Formats: sequence, C-alpha cells, structure tokens
Amino acid sequence: MNAEQQLTILLRGTEEILPQGALLERLRLCEREARPLRVKQGFDPTAADIHLGHTVGLRKLREFQDLGHQVVLIVGDYTGMVGDPSGRSKTRPQLSGAEVEANARTYLEQFFHVLERDPRPPRRPVEVHRNGEWFSRMAFVDVIKLMSQYTVARMLERDEFARRYAAQQPISIHELLYPLMQGYDSVAIRADLELGATEQKFNLLVGRALQEIHGQLPQIILTLPVLPGLDGVQRMSKSLGNYIGVTDPPAEMFGKVMSLPDAMIGLYWRLVTDADGDELDRVTRELADASVNPMTVKKRLGHRLVRMYHGVEAAERAQRDFEAQFSRGEAPESLPSWTPEGSEDLGIKDLLVRSGLARSGSDAWRAVDQGAVSIDGTKIVDRNHRQPLAGPFVLRLGRKMVRVLPPRGGVGAGEPPR
Repeated sequence: MNAEQQLTILLRGTEEILPQGALLERLRLCEREARPLRVKQGFDPTAADIHLGHTVGLRKLREFQDLGHQVVLIVGDYTGMVGDPSGRSKTRPQLSGAEVEANARTYLEQFFHVLERDPRPPRRPVEVHRNGEWFSRMAFVDVIKLMSQYTVARMLERDEFARRYAAQQPISIHELLYPLMQGYDSVAIRADLELGATEQKFNLLVGRALQEIHGQLPQIILTLPVLPGLDGVQRMSKSLGNYIGVTDPPAEMFGKVMSLPDAMIGLYWRLVTDADGDELDRVTRELADASVNPMTVKKRLGHRLVRMYHGVEAAERAQRDFEAQFSRGEAPESLPSWTPEGSEDLGIKDLLVRSGLARSGSDAWRAVDQGAVSIDGTKIVDRNHRQPLAGPFVLRLGRKMVRVLPPRGGVGAGEPPR
C-alpha cells in the first residue's frame, strides 16, 4: 500500500496532524528508506485497568500496526509518579512506586486486547518500554540539563498552568517536569510520530522541541478526540465512575452501553468499535432517521463491544439477558437463585431483606411504596402481601432480581445469593 493510500486510512477519526502535510511526507520518506514509522504513545498506569477511553489511541495504533509500522508503547512508570497535569485544575495525588508497578502489570496485559501480540508479517510486534529505563539512569546533573532545555515562560503558555497561575492556585515544580519527561520519551525511542488526546497537544509539542535540540528529526503530532464517559459530558475516567472497562463482565459492559445518552451513540461507534466505513455510514443514516429507534442502534453497539472483548457467544447472552430483564420484564438466563428456610409464606418485607435485594426493612417498604417490587412480573404495592413459598418465582426490586426456589433443608439454606 503506497503512502497516499495509508494516509487515507490514518486520517480517519483524527482531530489534528501537525505540521500540516507532514505525515504524508514522512510516510514517503519511510517508503524511500524502506523502514517503518516509529509510532509512539505513552500510558501512565494511574489505575488498575484500562477503559474504552484508552482504546481510542490503541485502535489508531492498531491501524499503524496493520500497515506494517512499528508501534512503540511507553508505560510511564516514572511519569505516573508525577501525574499528567493535562486537563487538570489541581495537582494530581502522587502514586507510590508500588502502586504504579502493580497497575503497569495489568496495563501490559490489557493493551493486547486491541493490539496484536504475535503478529504475522508485514505486521510487527509491539515494542514496549517503561520510561524508567532511561530516567532511572539519569544523574541529577542530567535532570538539570533537561530542565535547561525549556523555559518557565513557555510552560506557562499551557492552558492549565496559565489558568491556575492566574487564579493563584498552586502549581508544583514536579508538575512542570511532566511535559519534559513525556517529551524526552520521544528522544529516547527516536519517535517519528506521537499520538495522544487533544488535551495533550502541549506535551507532544515539547517532544518535537526536545528532539530538535538533540539533533533528531522532530516527530509528527497526531491528536485524537477525548472520549466522553457514560454521562456524555466529562471525559471517561475511573475516578469519575463514568467508564466502561475493557475487562468488565459481558452483562455489565452491555448494560453500561445501554445507559449512554443517545447523543453519544454515533461517537462511540466511530471511536471505539471496529466498524468499517460502510457500517459507520449506515449508523449515521439510522441515527438521522426519525423512524429508527436509537435503542436499536445502541443495542448493536453494546453487542459489538461485548463481542470485541468477550466473543460472540457472550455478546448474544448479554443482549438476551438485557432484553429479558429490562425490555420484557423476564428473568435473564444467568439470574442468581436463593432458597429460603422453612416452608411457610413470607411477608414482602422479610422476603426482600432475607433475599438480599433490600438492605433493611425501611428500604423494603420504600421500594414497595414506590412500585419498584414485583413477583413474576406482577407489581406488589401492598405492604401486607405475603408470598407462598411452594413454587419457584422471580422476585424483583428495581433492576435487581433473584429466582426464589422452593424451601429445602440443609446447610446454607436461607442465605442470600452470592
């Protein structure tokens, strides 16, 4: 595939490429020199797992990998202890080395949910580095030299720093080091291109400047959109609780997708699925068609994402369970069961509390009063309702459900489901 054809693929879903026209020129240069582009992205392991927001960049890296270029992943074990100030209005809490190391191990495993671990030619294996490989060998004189290669005035041009400085909010000295550290990563691995979210543009530009100082061809910058979280407003983040993890169980992943605002459906299809251009065009037409229920397109999105990370069978089961539980009011296949003690009937309050659906009697009464309780699809609104225990039935409180089995003796009878 020639440089022009590759460019057409790589431009999809990008926000900005700097300098303009540089990517095509670099692709042509690599073509003449018969070498791959060295394409870099760094990830600071600040949480235990990666989420769909991380996969926006990983999916773009996969495109470069599929085209035969060299993907270079930087696990920021040292930058992770500083914390990226991008998009932050205050200093990030610092993580310990042990916390960063534990998170790094899971990141290294989960990267390969998107990237290919053992590819066949022309694809190349991913090159992985921790930036501690070079920062741990630096003497303090080397840190001073690095700091001398950029000015405070340039640092304060950064939006986050400028706002905090103007508002007289603290900016720690170690935060000023972060862009230099990320930029030096590009020097260390001789990057041809670095990609990152739009909010990281300043850091990426620092990388270009440091490469020029070190006599290297400066990297091209490719920025990607920031993925909004489940609230449709703030960026996806584990700390905000608005995330979909790539290792979330199938049913949980499908359910989270179904909670997305309809306005986010098209964006998620574009940024985090493996849909091709024709399928994305179809999604766009359907979302613009008033006769098509957005729920239909959203279910396909949920199915696609579960299929990508858990397989077809898990995706089918997750969709069936969701439709049974929320669309038709039926019990899903994977419903937990509970066997009560004794053989007599139980009042609705005791039934809800003992089964574990309600945390207390007052919670149970509140749910009954609000019409959130049902048995086999029949709503229970009478506080005095008593339920015979002779046969199995499905007890529901809001979105929580349990299959109540006929009483039997033995160890564990009467315990709530796990």
